[in-house]
Amino acid sequence: MTEYLRNRTIGQALEENARNLPDSDALIYPGPNQRYTWRTLNEEVDLLARGLMALGVKPQDKVAIWSTNVPQWLTVLYACAKIGAIFITVNTHYRKAEIEYLLKQSEANYLFLMEGFRGFSYTQAIFEVVPELLVEGRETLTAKTLPHLRKAIYLGADVPTHMFGYQEIIALSSSTPAEKLRELADSQRFDDIVNMQYTSGTTGFPKGVMLTHQNIVTNGYWIGYNQGLTNRDRICLPVPLFHCFGLVLGAMAALSHGAAMIVLDIYSAMDILINVEKEKCTAIYGVPTMFITLLEQKSFDKHDLSSLRTGIMAGSPCPIKTMQDTIERMGCRDITICYGMTETSPVVSQTSGGDSLEKRTGTVGRPMPGVELKIVDPETREDAPLGAVGEVCARGYVNMRGYYNMPEATNEILDPQGWIHTGDLGYFDEDGYLVITGRWKDMIIRAGENIYPSEVEEAIRRMPGVQDVAVVAVPSKLHGEELGAFIIPQEGAAEITVKTVRAYLRPLIAGYKIPRFVKIMTVFPMTASYKIQKFKLREMAAELWSKI
Repeated sequence: MTEYLRNRTIGQALEENARNLPDSDALIYPGPNQRYTWRTLNEEVDLLARGLMALGVKPQDKVAIWSTNVPQWLTVLYACAKIGAIFITVNTHYRKAEIEYLLKQSEANYLFLMEGFRGFSYTQAIFEVVPELLVEGRETLTAKTLPHLRKAIYLGADVPTHMFGYQEIIALSSSTPAEKLRELADSQRFDDIVNMQYTSGTTGFPKGVMLTHQNIVTNGYWIGYNQGLTNRDRICLPVPLFHCFGLVLGAMAALSHGAAMIVLDIYSAMDILINVEKEKCTAIYGVPTMFITLLEQKSFDKHDLSSLRTGIMAGSPCPIKTMQDTIERMGCRDITICYGMTETSPVVSQTSGGDSLEKRTGTVGRPMPGVELKIVDPETREDAPLGAVGEVCARGYVNMRGYYNMPEATNEILDPQGWIHTGDLGYFDEDGYLVITGRWKDMIIRAGENIYPSEVEEAIRRMPGVQDVAVVAVPSKLHGEELGAFIIPQEGAAEITVKTVRAYLRPLIAGYKIPRFVKIMTVFPMTASYKIQKFKLREMAAELWSKI
C-alpha cells in the first residue's frame, strides 16, 4: 500500500507549490476580489504562523475556526499545519449550546471567528458562553465553562475590544524569527494529527474525528487524480470548507495538484454561474441539489460555462437526469461521484471521467488506491456473499486515528482488524463498482421486505414534474413500516398527488415499494453541507401519517 501514500505534511505541499508554481493562482475570493498566488499565499501563511507563535500557539494546541468560506479560513489551516497545532473545523450553522459543547469536548485553546452568519451573531454567542472575555480581557482569560480556552481572534475589520484581530496577529510575526518557524515546520511528521472534524451528530452528540496530514493529503491527491486535475485547473468551490467536501475533496485536492480554488462564502446559484464564467473554472463541486438548482436558473443559458470539464457531485445519490444535464448542458464531461465518510478522510471510492453514465449514477465507483472495501452482514459482521447487500466497511491509510476522548465510540465503529464500519448498505456489481443502497438505519422494512429508499427515489425522480424527492419510513401497526415520499415539484409542473405518484410507479417497481403517502414540499431540511436531513423528515412523517 505504501506506493499509494503521500508522505508529506500540508506545510510541505504548500511550500512545494510556492517554489514550483510561484505565480500561478492559488486562491481567489471573488466578493472583495482577493487573489493569492501560491507564493503570496505561502508568505501570508508564514507571517500568520509566526504571529500565532508569538501569541503562544504551540504544537498540539487546538485551534478552532467558526467562519464561512473566507481566505483566512485556509491561511489559518495552513499556519496551524506548519506549527503543528491541531485545526478544528466548526459548523457554520452551530448555535450557542453547540459551540460550547464543541469547544469544551475538543479542549480547544484558541478560537478564530467571524461576526456571524445568516442573522446569528457568533461574537454575541461567545460572549454569552465565555462572559469572562468581557471582564478579564483578552490577555488573562480564565473561562469557567471552557478552562482550556486562552484567546479569541476575530476575522474582520471592527475587532471587538476583548478579542485579538487577524491583522494584529500578522503584525506580531516580527516577534518570532523566521528560523524558529522553519525549525518547527521541519519537525512536523506526516502521521501527526492535523485536523479534527466534528460529525453532524444526527445520532448522539457530535464526535471529533482525528485526521493526520497523511490521511487528508493522500486522499486529496487521489481525489484530484481521478478528476485529472493539474496546475492548469480552476475549481469552483461553493461547498463549506468546514466539511470534508470542502476541505479534503476541495482544498487538499487543489493543494496536491497545484490547482486554483475559487472560493465562495455562501451558496448562491447566480454567484456560481457568474464566477464559473468570469474565472473560467474547469471544475465545479456540489451536492445533487445544488446542481439541480443551477440547471433550473432562468438565466442559465446566458452564461458561458464552456471552460468546465470535471468536478465532483457527492453527498447524496445522484439522479440520472441531473448527471446527464450536468454533462450535456454544463459541459462537465468528466464529472465524478465520490463516496465516503469523515472517519475515512473521507473518500473510499470514486468514479472517473471515463466511466459510463450508468456507472456514474448507479454506483459510487471503485475503491480508491490504497483502500480496501468489503461488504459484511450488519448484524453478525461476517463477510457477505458476492453481490449481496450488506454493510460497507473500509480499511487503509484513510482510517481516522479515532474520536477525540471517546474510546468506546471509536471501538464501536473501528473493529480490531482495522475495518471502519460505515453504517451504509451496499454491494459490488459484476464490474467491481460499489453500489450504495442506503443507510442501515434508513432501510425500510415493510411486512418483512427490505426496501432501499434510493431505489424508490430514483424511480420517482423520473416522473415528469419532479425536481427532487426523499423517501422515509412511516410507522405502521399493520406492516411495521410504510413508505412516505416528500417531493419538491418543478416550477409550473402539473399537480402531483399520492394517486398520480402511485399510478406512475405501478408499472416500474414492485407494489410493496410504492409509497403509501406523499407530501409536497418547497424545500427539504438540510445540513450546512447541503445534505437532506432525513431524520427530520422521518419525524415529520411520523407526525403526519402514523395514525392514518
